[in-house]
Amino acid sequence: MFSKAASASLLSSVNKPRSIAFQLILLFTLAAALLLACGLGVVYSIVTHHAFAEDNAVLADKVFVLSADLRENGPETFGEELTAHRSGQHTPYWIRILDSHGRATAATPEMDRLIPTNIFPAAREPAEAIRTRQDYRSAGKLFSLVSFTEHYGGETYTIQVAQDRSSDEQVERNLALLFIAVLFGGILASTLIAIIVTRRGLRPLRKMTESLQRIGPDQLKERIGSEGWPHELQPLASAFDQMLKRLDDSFTRLSQFSADLAHELRTPIANMLGEAQVALTRDRTAPEYRETIESTVAECERLSRIVDNLLFVARVDAASEPIARKWFDARAAVEKIAAFYQMVADDHDVTINCSGDGQIYADPDLFERMVGNLLDNALRFTARHGAIGVAVSKHNSDFEVAVSDNGSGIPPEHLPRVFDRFYRAESSRSSDGAGLGLALVKSIVELHGGSATIQSELNHGTTVVLRFPAGSPGNGS
Repeated sequence: MFSKAASASLLSSVNKPRSIAFQLILLFTLAAALLLACGLGVVYSIVTHHAFAEDNAVLADKVFVLSADLRENGPETFGEELTAHRSGQHTPYWIRILDSHGRATAATPEMDRLIPTNIFPAAREPAEAIRTRQDYRSAGKLFSLVSFTEHYGGETYTIQVAQDRSSDEQVERNLALLFIAVLFGGILASTLIAIIVTRRGLRPLRKMTESLQRIGPDQLKERIGSEGWPHELQPLASAFDQMLKRLDDSFTRLSQFSADLAHELRTPIANMLGEAQVALTRDRTAPEYRETIESTVAECERLSRIVDNLLFVARVDAASEPIARKWFDARAAVEKIAAFYQMVADDHDVTINCSGDGQIYADPDLFERMVGNLLDNALRFTARHGAIGVAVSKHNSDFEVAVSDNGSGIPPEHLPRVFDRFYRAESSRSSDGAGLGLALVKSIVELHGGSATIQSELNHGTTVVLRFPAGSPGNGS
């Protein structure tokens, strides 16, 4: 019995996919062998059928000649012809004449030894006898046997003719061997041609593989290009270039993200470390220590918020954040969120207005967090006596939530990157945040299968539009 390791190895070798080159060579060889075998088979069939038909025609001519000679000259004519045959001499036709009593009046020498009388088919008319011919093998020779009757001088004679077809059989055998040799030679030649053609055809693929193998983490900006490749490989080359571009963008964003994260974490840590070191330089009063501790707590809370937001965005990117969608009143939800931020808005003399109505199919908790981040962001950039509006509406097949303000706005050159993590258009205006608010909003709306867009005009305000795909009314949470 095989061991488990041997069985696993055998199974893996059986399930291992064959190479493209092997499959092409095998298919090409099988196709060539099939076509060659069919062609040679047709030729062999035509040649043997033609030889068989020609032998039958010659045999028929011989039968009619013998029949005519017997009717005109009698059996004595055949006796002289047949006795003239010499032993050992090749005889294409073996002839025997029987009288009405079944006695042989004339026969080719040694015919009785090779072909007995009773082997022949029943005697018929000459035309019918050709159609009822029989084959007989004797002494390594193949004979076609014909037996027909003829009348002469008031007596009925039976003529038995045996046509020696041994030479034709040998020709057919030699022809079959020749065709088999040609078939195997053709298969071998087809295999060699298939190997050469396949290697040449797959050469561009090997070149593409070599080009891709040279690309490493430091060469992600290199491209293999779609020009110069065969038509079949151009889509593959374009796909690889697009993949390299995505990888390059991902590595760039990851590097920028790491740098921004280190910067954001370094600031509160440096603040805490500096305040602690200053507090330890000399003895302090209890209120001074308390102030230092409160400042440290504030920085720790800031760090905690940054870490919580980062973890949430990471879970969203990994599609591990659960989505408990259900239908709820969007107007009531935004009014609840606006009421929560109204106290902060009152401190800044900013008004928050809600408008529109409709049912939205989303996760209520994530929806609240998303709209809350937008309101918090708008409050920080809206001047006193400003206004913030939250509008919900049904737009075509989507549901829209628009949060707008008449604050300072965002310069046009910053708009493409405002949804990036840790990106802040103007650091001096956003020192309170870590640049994760809009990134978190974008992650939540994309988690719902929607999209987020922003429009802004400097010194006139900003509008963020969130689009949610319409859900089926029959869906639940």
